[in-house]
Amino acid sequence: MAPGMKSPLTISRGRVGAALAITIALWASAFAVIRSATQAYPPGAMALLRFSIASAVLAFYAAGSRRPFHRPRGKDIPALIACGLLGIAVYHTLLNYGERKVDAWAASLLINSAPIWTTLLAVAFLGERLGRRKILGILLGFAGIAMIALSHYDSHGQFLRLDPASLAIVGSSLCSSGYVIVQKKFLAAYSALEFTCWNIWAGTLLLLGPFAHQTLVSVAAAPIRATLEIVYLGIFPGALGYVTFAYATTRLPAARVMSYLYLVAPLAMLFAWPYLHEIPTLLSLAGGVLAIGGVALVNARPDKTAAPAATIAVVEA
Repeated sequence: MAPGMKSPLTISRGRVGAALAITIALWASAFAVIRSATQAYPPGAMALLRFSIASAVLAFYAAGSRRPFHRPRGKDIPALIACGLLGIAVYHTLLNYGERKVDAWAASLLINSAPIWTTLLAVAFLGERLGRRKILGILLGFAGIAMIALSHYDSHGQFLRLDPASLAIVGSSLCSSGYVIVQKKFLAAYSALEFTCWNIWAGTLLLLGPFAHQTLVSVAAAPIRATLEIVYLGIFPGALGYVTFAYATTRLPAARVMSYLYLVAPLAMLFAWPYLHEIPTLLSLAGGVLAIGGVALVNARPDKTAAPAATIAVVEA
């Protein structure tokens, strides 16, 4: 190799890191934008409009891509529909419902309990192993998330409780963990773009039946700002965020990828602060620092007991 030239391995690592950074930033921004848009759009209508836009963007991109684009195999269709149901239709409807009452940054914390459950499921069902350093990092991350959740007050000055809105967000988090396990095999058989497209298209079709009329009525009545916010959610955290994260998860172990998602909640707080004027407490800020410390510990250096890379993806805000 000529002097000054980067090795293919260095370039590949740079691309994976860039894909993760883009995904985390977009997904963190989504919580504040969802919180704002849900004041004008019902949960199901918002989900359908968002992923109709994402579906159109992905269809345009796939049509213009020079790489081969494969149709799903017949035996894969039921599982792909299940992915669309869990990861798009149910997940986002529940999240939108929850964010009508729960602050954006608090919602991000509840959602981001998913990496904990997903990592544990990866150990149980995907054969991955966790060394002591990773376990400690996960525990620190969970402790940080718990600190932030306990520091949250609602509009009545009460601590965050498991009311229906909070339970809806916890339910969406569980959907994401189930989605991870169902779709694990697809990123070995399909490219990141192919899987993302079929997943989002399936979820959008499932939303179409129950929410088509409601969406048309909502678009006609909603202020332009709320509609533009959903356009942003569809193009960036939706279409682009799914593709970049699916790309990254084909190249890193499941547990390591999940640990990066602890960064979403602290960043969501930063986005919600100027956008929604949601001001977290000092305890929540300390929890964010602890969560980031857990990520740093998990990813300090490769764990000797880590299993080979598993190919998974996860849903976002």
